[in-house]
Amino acid sequence: MGGQCSKQVQHCKAVAYEKRALRDLLDSCGAAFPGSDHFPADRKSWMSALGLGELRLHQIVWPGTHDSATDSIGIPCITRPFAQCQSFSVYGQLCLGARLLDVRVQKDRRVCHGSLVSYPVDRVLDDVKRFLEETKHELVVLELRTEFGHEDPPDFDKFLVERLGDFLIPHDEAVFAKTVAEVLPRRVVCVWKPRKAAPPAAGGPLWGPQCLRDHWIDTDLPMTKFENNLRRLGEQNPAAERGYFYRVENTATPQADNPVVCVRPVTGRIRQYARLFISQAFKKGIADRLQVLSADFIDGDFIDACVGLTLARMQRKA
Repeated sequence: MGGQCSKQVQHCKAVAYEKRALRDLLDSCGAAFPGSDHFPADRKSWMSALGLGELRLHQIVWPGTHDSATDSIGIPCITRPFAQCQSFSVYGQLCLGARLLDVRVQKDRRVCHGSLVSYPVDRVLDDVKRFLEETKHELVVLELRTEFGHEDPPDFDKFLVERLGDFLIPHDEAVFAKTVAEVLPRRVVCVWKPRKAAPPAAGGPLWGPQCLRDHWIDTDLPMTKFENNLRRLGEQNPAAERGYFYRVENTATPQADNPVVCVRPVTGRIRQYARLFISQAFKKGIADRLQVLSADFIDGDFIDACVGLTLARMQRKA
């Protein structure tokens, strides 16, 4: 018991040190970057406002949400704080400006996060379709994966194709060089990541696991996550040269053997530093590699940062 207590004390000190290090970095360097002073007039249709014939897919910095369909997971005030990563519904996230969704499912086609189960995935698809019907030109990347430790939903690939139909943008690496106008009227890149079932074939209506990549590090230490994200981003080719999406997760995750296990206070250690991350990417000369930036409990400022960088890329034709 004494050893475990000592370990937790040391870990709390490490957390405090890393939180202070991020604050000091922000104070010394600031969070300004090209496009950081841009604020979209309507986040619900921010892509449309940038110019459909000029905006190319590889120029987009896609604001993403981590564990997107967890707004209603668990029992309020009892189990929900341990698994909830978003406050808004999927529809609410899309209206706020999110354009990449991360949805975990289990065998019965219900959304889950770990052992906690939420609503049927149909609600997610209904929210996506509602948003698409209310807008005309916004694109969405929808990632669905079988949650770790769960079985794949049977025939889930056929189910997705049936539900999303003509909205689907077929897998094609050349799509990244196209403008939004050239992709329309198809508007959804659907990435399906089964655990054991056969992944989608190249060139089909769904995109396979290798089409959306990241380097996940499971830690509640904010500077450790921040620096790892920068290092891994620097190992990528520029977005204009890739045939897949690369995601940076601006998140910190609770650890079972540490005293703070609720999501919000842990991820709060890093979620406020999205703009700092972008500015540091510029400072290191790797901002052209940033493509998807995801976060927990997204807000308008996070969306504005991604949209601002997208606009800056268009102006630089990067």
